[in-house]
Order: sequence, then C-alpha cells, then structure tokens
Amino acid sequence: MNKKIIVLIIAIVVIAVGVSIWLISSNNNSNKSNNANTNNNINSNANTNENKDEENTINDKNTEDREMSNSKKIAIIYFSATGTTRKVAGYIKELTGGDLIEIVPKEKYTDNDLNYNNSNGRATKEQNDSSARPEIANTIDTNSYDVIYLGYPIWWGDAPRIILTFLDNHDLSGKTVIPFCTSGSSGISTSVNYFKNNYKNVNWLDGKRLNSSQSEVTAWVNSLNY
Repeated sequence: MNKKIIVLIIAIVVIAVGVSIWLISSNNNSNKSNNANTNNNINSNANTNENKDEENTINDKNTEDREMSNSKKIAIIYFSATGTTRKVAGYIKELTGGDLIEIVPKEKYTDNDLNYNNSNGRATKEQNDSSARPEIANTIDTNSYDVIYLGYPIWWGDAPRIILTFLDNHDLSGKTVIPFCTSGSSGISTSVNYFKNNYKNVNWLDGKRLNSSQSEVTAWVNSLNY
C-alpha cells in the first residue's frame, strides 16, 4: 500500500479518536454541571422552604399573641373635671378598641370647687377628708371586663375621692387594672400605693402620669401589650 495512503489513514484514525475523547469529556463535564445545578436548586428550595416554615411559625405565634390579647375585653373608665383626662382616655380607646366609660359625679365640680387657693372649696374639703365619697350619677357595669384602664386627675397629690367611691362600689377582683393620671407636676405613685394596699384582690399595674401628648400615650399603651 502506498505510504502516503497509510499515513493519511493513521491521521484520520488519530483525529477520530481525539474527537471521541473530547465529546466524552464534554458530556461528563456537562452532566457534572447539571448535577451541581440540580443539587444547588434542591438545597436552595430546601432553604427557602425552611425559611418559610420558620417565618410561618413566627407569624402564627404573633397571630396567637394578638388573638389572646384581643380576647381580653377592655374598658377605659375615667373621671375628668376639666377635660384633660377625658382627652387621654380617648387616645387609649383609639389604641385599644376598649369601651370608654366616664365616671360622672352627681354634683358637677365648678371652677370654684377646683380652686386650689380656696380652703373652703369642695375639692379641698374632700381631699382633706379620707372618708369622703362623692356620689356617682351613672351606673357602671364592670363585670364583663378583663382589663380596666382607670384614669383620673391628681388633686392635692392624690386621686380624687370619687375614684374611691367607684372602687368601693365595684368588685374588680381578678381583673387587671391599669391606672393613669393627668397632672401638672404630682406623680401617680401615692394613689397607686393606696389602691394596692386597700383593694388587694386586684391585679394592679404601676400606671403612669401622662400629659395630653398622643405620642406619649401611644408609646405607653404599646409597651403594655394589652
């Protein structure tokens, strides 16, 4: 056989073998890449599902907490002689969705009654008499409530005696009562300490002195989780 033909045949065989090896290698690399992508997709899906499960668990717990909080029936019961405490009570109603109930005195307080400089003024006399219990004009039903926000102004460093009239005439045993007050300077601790010492079957929270700032009321109510 002609030498040139033999050389040509050998060259063709070598080229064919090389192409075959290249195709096999390419297929193997492609399969590895596909397998890697598949595994990555599987892992990615698994992580996504795991994150979703964790997120769903957190959401379920938050929903459960809200439902438990919302299942408690709330009342905002307040006394306000000048309207300041009424305004704060209104903010609390908006935030909690509770029922707003005013303690209405049978005898309305006049400006002269509330004059700090009048030693013979009605409020001054009541606050100086620990046994004073001003009458309440309206009927207040507290039986159906679990949580009560109890609001009042501070008179002569303490809660108005009409608040004690309310507490004396309503059994709040087992209920959570959250005091709040409005005041130019005096704090709430004197009145709350008296409540805790004299109405012991109630779950008293420490309460807070508030001004008429809606943002302050919002921050406080949100911190309570009621």
